[in-house]
Formats: sequence, C-alpha cells, structure tokens
Amino acid sequence: MSNPSSPDSGVAAFGPTVLDSLDTCVEATLSRVGKRVVLGLPVGIGKPNPLVNAFVRRAAADSSIQLTLFTALSLRAPRGRSDLERRYLKPFVERVFGAYPELEYVQMLERNKLPTNIQVNEFFLEPGAWLRNAHLQQHYVSSNYTHVARDLIQRGVNVVAQLVAISSDAPGALSLSCNPDLTVDLLPHIRSQRARKAFALIGYVHRELPFMYGDAVLDRSEFDFVLENPALEFPLFCPPNLPIGTADYLIALHVATTIKDGGTLQLGIGELGDAIVYALKLRHERPKEFTAVIEAANPAAGQRGLIESEGGLAPFERGLYGCTEMLVDGFLDLYRAGILKRRVYPHALLQSLIDGSAIEGIDESLLEALQNAGLQQLSKRDFETLQWAGVFRDDAHWTTAGIHTASGLIGTDLTRGDIRRALAQYALGTQLRNGVLVHGGFFFGPKAFYEALRGLPAEERRAFAMQRISFVNDLSDDAEVKIAQRRDARFVNTTMMVTGLGAAVSDGLASGAVVSGVGGQYNFVAMAHALPGARSLLCVRSTRTTEGRVTSNIVWNYGHVTIPRHLRDVVITEYGVADLRGRSDSEVVAALVDIMDARFQDPFVAEAKRNFKLPSEYRIPDAARRNLPARLEATLAPWRTQGLFGDTPFGTDFTSEELVLAKALKRLQSATATPIGKAITLVRALSGNAPDASLDPYLRRMDLLQPASLSQRLSQRALGWALSDILKKPTIEK
Repeated sequence: MSNPSSPDSGVAAFGPTVLDSLDTCVEATLSRVGKRVVLGLPVGIGKPNPLVNAFVRRAAADSSIQLTLFTALSLRAPRGRSDLERRYLKPFVERVFGAYPELEYVQMLERNKLPTNIQVNEFFLEPGAWLRNAHLQQHYVSSNYTHVARDLIQRGVNVVAQLVAISSDAPGALSLSCNPDLTVDLLPHIRSQRARKAFALIGYVHRELPFMYGDAVLDRSEFDFVLENPALEFPLFCPPNLPIGTADYLIALHVATTIKDGGTLQLGIGELGDAIVYALKLRHERPKEFTAVIEAANPAAGQRGLIESEGGLAPFERGLYGCTEMLVDGFLDLYRAGILKRRVYPHALLQSLIDGSAIEGIDESLLEALQNAGLQQLSKRDFETLQWAGVFRDDAHWTTAGIHTASGLIGTDLTRGDIRRALAQYALGTQLRNGVLVHGGFFFGPKAFYEALRGLPAEERRAFAMQRISFVNDLSDDAEVKIAQRRDARFVNTTMMVTGLGAAVSDGLASGAVVSGVGGQYNFVAMAHALPGARSLLCVRSTRTTEGRVTSNIVWNYGHVTIPRHLRDVVITEYGVADLRGRSDSEVVAALVDIMDARFQDPFVAEAKRNFKLPSEYRIPDAARRNLPARLEATLAPWRTQGLFGDTPFGTDFTSEELVLAKALKRLQSATATPIGKAITLVRALSGNAPDASLDPYLRRMDLLQPASLSQRLSQRALGWALSDILKKPTIEK
C-alpha cells in the first residue's frame, strides 16, 4: 500500500484499491462514476484488452449503461481478403500473435453489430482499414495529438484504463511504460475530478511491459484501482518488421543526407522508418559506400546544396538525440551503432554549453561559463535542474539565504569569483548524469523490441524517457529548454500525396473519408517552422498502384489537405529531395517535377502552365526525365550484389518461404487487378502444367500441395506461376 497522501493532493488518501477480477473492476468503476462511462484508452498497445472487453460485454448486456470509448489505433491481427491471403496469414497470425485477445468492440465494428448504447470515437484509425465503416467514419474526431487531452475532457471522460509496468526497484510506483502520452496530460483534470469521486484511473499490471522512466513513473496513489493478477496477463501486440522495398530504401538514403550531426531526429514506424535507420547506419559505419550510392542516385543541384548546408554524408561524430512521438525499435539500433549519443539535460544554458563544447568538466570553469552565458543568480529552479544533471552534489540544498553545504552557507551570485570558487570547492558534483537520449510519447513494435527495452539496465533505460505528448509535440511549455535540446531537428513523417504547390494529404480523401488521422504530423511540421535550424521532412512514394492502375502521388490539386501549402518545407521521394521552404510557387512546382515519376510530369507541367504557375518556356530537365522505376533498381543493383539493401536487414518474424510468398501474392494481385488480367491469369491456371517440385515448400506452406477441389487447383496453378516469376529474380537477403 502507498503512503497516505495529504487531503488536498488530488490523489487517493490511502492508495488504490487492488483488484484481481475483471468483473469486480467493472462493477467498482460503475459504482464510482455511474452508468454514463466515457472510457479513455491509450494509443496502441497500452489498452488493457480483457478489461475493455469486460466493459463492452457489461454494456452490451445492460442497455441502461451508456459507454463511450475514446482512443486511437485499436490494433488487430492482420486479416485476409481472399482465400490465398487467408491461407498465407492464418499460420503466421497463429505463430506471431498467438493468444492476443482482440478487442471485442473492434469485432463488433467489423460485423456492424455495435450496440446502440456503445459509441467508439477514434482520433487515429488503423490506416486505410475503416474507409467503409459508417460508425467510425461518423464518430471520428479530428484533432492534433496535443489537443486530444483537451477534447477528452470536453467529451466528459471519467474513466482512464491502461496497462502499467511494475519494478522491484520502485515498489511504491507504477510506470505508464508504453503510454504516458495522454494520461499524464490528463492528470490535473483527474485529480480535480477525484475530489468529487467522479473519476476512476485504472492501472492494469502487465509484467511483459518494460518499466520506463521520465513522465511515465507515477506514485501508486495516483490510481483509484490497480488490477493485478498474473492470470489476467496476455500477449502484447507485436507487429513484425516488414520487408523493405527499393523505393523506401531510396527515400531513406535521401533522408539520411539531410540529417545534421549533433542534431535531433523524429521517426515513425514501418518499412520506411526501418529503411531510414539502415541508411543512417550505412552513412555512419560505411561512409564511402553511402556516398557512392548517393552519387549513383544522381541528386539534383538543389539537393547537393541542402546536403552541404543542412545535412551531411560523414559519420556521426557528435551523434543524435531523439525527440519522437513514437519511440520505434530503430532508435535502439541507432543507440547500439553509436549514432544516438547526444544527451540532453533540462537546463537551457547547460545544454547550450554542452552542445557548443564549452564544458570540459564540472569545475569552476563551468560556473564561469554559465555566468558568461547569462546565469547570474542561481534560482531554486536553476539549482534543482542543475543538481538533477549532476552539476551540484545531492547533499547541497538551495534556500533563499543561499546554498547549504556540509561546509556552510554559500551565496548564489555567480558574478562573484569568491562565490564561484566556494561552490566549486564545496558544492559541485563529479560528473554529468541523467542525460536523456530519446524523449518519446508512446511505443509499440516487434516482440524483440519490448524484450530489448526490458533487458536494458535501469540506468540505460532512463535515457529512453517516456513523456506526456504535450512535452514531445509542443513548444509552449518550457520553450527555452526545448529549443536548446531540439537543435537542428529533423522531423520525418510520411504523407500520401503532395500537391503542386506543396500542401500535403496525409489523413483523408477528397470525399471526406478518413484514412488514418492527423496525429502529431501537423504538430511536428509547425514545430519545424518554429525551431531554429529545424526542418520538416515529408516523405512520399512517387506513385501508387490501385486496381492495376499506376497514378502519381504528386498531384496538381486535391480536395483535402492535412498540411497547408504555407507550411511547405522539404519533400522527399525515391527520386530525390525538394526543398520548398521560402520558395516561390514556380520554384516549388519545378522542384517537385524534379522528384516525381517521369510518366506523370508532362500533364503536371501543363496544368501548372495553365494556372500561370510555370513560365511558358519552362522545360523539364533531362535528368528528371529519367525518373523511372528501372533506374531505381539499377541504382541499388551493384550494392545488393555486395550484400547491402536486403529485404529484412533487422530480422523479421516472417520465414524465408513467407517472404517469397508475400512477393508472389503481390505479383498475383497486380496481375489480376483488371478484368483482362484476371482472364489471362485464369487461362494460365487452366492451361499451365503442374507446378515444379521446387515450389513444393511454398505450396505446402499454403496448404495447396494437394488441391482438393477445382478452385484450389486453380489457386495452386496461379500461385505457382507467380512464384516462378518471382524466383527468376532473386534478391540478396541480409
């Protein structure tokens, strides 16, 4: 039990009620807040699925309960849309996701069977998964991540439930681990509501979660209920590393040239995030090869200028610091590679001196440097933050009269040499400590990522500090410190489309249909324009293929945008980098032509000229005319023969057969995307020979080695053709 708290502290007077039953927790919550429940759930893996399911079942059985679920990224195991996809996914899902308990409200939404007394509001959807779901499309809440806590309060949130971690080293504390993001921002509201017993904060203990530090650590007394029962723990959601394609590798290589040594990095999840980590490691560990690949990609003059002025090709001598909404497993790879090594501290002047190499040790010269930088009087906050960083000894204390030390009272006026000398002799520590390598808001990733975090010694894990989302995604609170920490920031995000004048389409369609959500993208783009030396890097694949038709992702105009044109900055495709900041409209259009697929340049340019955004005499550069997929493959081909740019450089949960099958299924999907393609594939399946014995391992994996019906035989033959086509073009795996 936690120590008693003061009556006005806003925390439970004698600590939380510890429960070991789902139904008991639901009943206790209803008794506390009543039958109108607005349940806030964390983004991603922090949801306590069995408890959420118990709330949903209780509401489904009692229509007098009004249950609103407010959350984002309600995760589910992959689904197959066709018989072949289901054959492929079923063994994989059973092996990787195992007994992961799916959210029952998600299953109800899939079947359009959600009871009328249950409502689901999400502010970020599983990308592309719910375009035709009426409930989620109608109840989606469009918010910047930093505004979600405010919106939750406005909608009357009265219960928050999430997974928490425990540690024997901190018996009186719980860690919000993967999700301090919104809960910490809600704490002032929770405390005020608790005084009226109108709120329930529920912690669901999960021993597989790593005990993370930073804002994530809360005293147990902050919780009303703690659900602690090993029998209720369940497998965490563990999305696998996916194979990295050629386009993503080329985008990542271009991104890596824009990252400044000694700067700040934000990354996202997925193949592109993995590819960027790979490219940064290549730049750091094999700079000659990295430079050669960049030269082979033939960057335009504008990109070369950006590399020289704001990026680089050399190894990371000073290293990077991470400030990222989502802590992805790639940051651990960068840490192991010696790239993630710039530590930050919660004092702006100290941070500036460290980054400016003005500190050689903790001695009188440090105090003099702080004084010369503008710190003349040690305030209580100055002293405590510097003490946290190791500048002052733990047995020294600030008072209004001065600094109390074991040798007596010392003044706080750093302009006086005698005081600096006395502080140096009696109050200074021996070395800096508590430096942070990454500040993150939430995390999820492969199972090995969770295991790696748990396996870090506590002192190392402290350097991966999990914070409230307002700290990570916003500058308004303690801006001076954040500006000092986030020097030369590069905020890397993906987008679906970029318009001819530099606006970005990232979350929805022109019809109003929601693809995913704004999340923190707008926050980071705006922050890039507010921070000195920062840049927003929006990455977009130059084309997409839908139902067999290839279209450009750089379009002249679109009926919906996420990032307006006045916030345009850096756009990166597999063909290069377009620096749009401060450019005129004609310069923006021309820069985008340089990095778009050549098959779509002519109509794009014609539209620009019709709208007076390009001069009539403009001509597409010859180099840009070579922006075709074959060029990309040719760029990486020599390096792949040397073992670089493999499909899964960081390992994967997919077997070697599954990786080949994934390519074959993609090839088959492309071949059958049109009616003519379907007919041709059907003819091949009917007239072709039985698959060669060399394909047996793949067909056995798909349970098609011995087809039991005509439809299975057709599937076997069609898959055999796609496999044969893929295996003619082997790729080097590493």
